[in-house]
Amino acid sequence: MKLVERVAARLAHGVRGWVAMGAVVLFALFTAVVLPAQAEAAAFYTVRYGAPDTSVWYFPEDLYAAAEAWGRDGRAAYVHARVTFDVIWPLVYGAFLLTALAWVWARGAASGSRWRGVALLPVVAVALDYAENTCTATVMARYPARTPVLAELAPFFTAGKWLALSASFVLLAIGVIVALAARWRPRSPRPG
Repeated sequence: MKLVERVAARLAHGVRGWVAMGAVVLFALFTAVVLPAQAEAAAFYTVRYGAPDTSVWYFPEDLYAAAEAWGRDGRAAYVHARVTFDVIWPLVYGAFLLTALAWVWARGAASGSRWRGVALLPVVAVALDYAENTCTATVMARYPARTPVLAELAPFFTAGKWLALSASFVLLAIGVIVALAARWRPRSPRPG
């Protein structure tokens, strides 16, 4: 646990307002420009069967059903998206959440507080996202062959990713409130 506390402390001292704001702008631009284009590109294969990894939970058979429904071109497009767009997207949302959480919790929690460690939760989300993408893309690429271990692991990685992402956004909202409260809290006068 000492490593997490050390890294969180370094983040709290190292993330400047302009870095957090840059990550917010990048996240907003990516969300406004790239995500809609990616959703439109995926629409041609997901219209008949939605992508299971956009759900909080699914079963391995849902992956195989999607692979069947999408056909060869849909599976190829899905794999291509996982090795292009989905390599960059987790880095974008991860950088946004990491810097934003570090910045607000550095202002809302006292130095040495374990609450500053919540800034590292997006690292977990990004790692789980990459694990999910590796599993699901491999299942799609190998279809109609079965991919037993990866197909069974994928739903767990997906659920963990969504849980870590949801918790990160909730903790960001709480952090903003805590930071604002700390900023407006009256300071006690110094003795002397």
